[in-house]
Amino acid sequence: MKPKYSLVIPVYNEENTLPELYRRISELMERLDDQAELILVNDGSKDRSLELLRDLHERDPRVCYLSLARNFGHQIAVTAGLNYVRGEVIVILDADLQDPPELIPDMVEKWRQGYHVVYAKRTQRQKESWFKRFTAYIFYRLLKQLADVDIPTDTGDFCLMDRQVVDVLNSMPERDRYIRGMRSWIGFQQTAVYFQRHPRFAGEVKYTFSKSLSLAINGLVSFSKVPLRISTYVGLLAAVAAIFMGLLVIYWRIFVPQSPLTGFTIILVAIFFLGAVQLVSIGILGEYIGRIYEEVKGRPLYTLSEVGGFHNVASRK
Repeated sequence: MKPKYSLVIPVYNEENTLPELYRRISELMERLDDQAELILVNDGSKDRSLELLRDLHERDPRVCYLSLARNFGHQIAVTAGLNYVRGEVIVILDADLQDPPELIPDMVEKWRQGYHVVYAKRTQRQKESWFKRFTAYIFYRLLKQLADVDIPTDTGDFCLMDRQVVDVLNSMPERDRYIRGMRSWIGFQQTAVYFQRHPRFAGEVKYTFSKSLSLAINGLVSFSKVPLRISTYVGLLAAVAAIFMGLLVIYWRIFVPQSPLTGFTIILVAIFFLGAVQLVSIGILGEYIGRIYEEVKGRPLYTLSEVGGFHNVASRK
């Protein structure tokens, strides 16, 4: 029988968390008003996560799993799960239990009220460093100001989506996927539920600073052309500054011949300034060109090494 609810959870080296995750998710599925499926996506884990997924599938037919052939990253793992969902209502959450499964009934209630997307909005981050909280605060508000669409602040991938929204997401071919931005771009009726984000249940944090920075850059580049405009404006500012400095040098040569600023010092300053502007502009341009390069190669988003619990797999790829 086709399930009404589909829960998609990416998994990367979560052997210490999976037993507790399954316990809480299974209790939740028992309380839902209709059948549910749990789709666990192994994103190239190097611990016993895949072995545990096989065991969960054997014990509980509601548990399905996908195993990617290598680590493709969180956003691609979520995308793989969305490609295989069979439910009418789809929920994305993380395996570390920072996204509390107990919030899902509140999300379902919002869906029953007519909302197509219900995203979880963090009101507090417990036991996270001040640096992480500060940089996250700045990033979300910067993205909201620069993005072409209204991306809610302090939200992650933890959300409920109607089947109609997921079908549109699955039809979007882009490779550098920023799902929380994509679901905002799609539109439909959207609302928030609020929660306090708890610390990880077990294991190490998977989103290191470098990964978080990469995701932030991806979000900015994928949903805003403002960085390109900024590089243009900075280039124009540099041109104006160069003209002004040139006029100053001429003035000093004529009226202040003994000024030390007419020598190599000002020339070096001008060279370093213009060089910095050019390198930054080339870097911004390179980010956009890099995405074009990835798109035109036309490779599949991911490859699967193992699938459990799905029928007619070939037709679903």
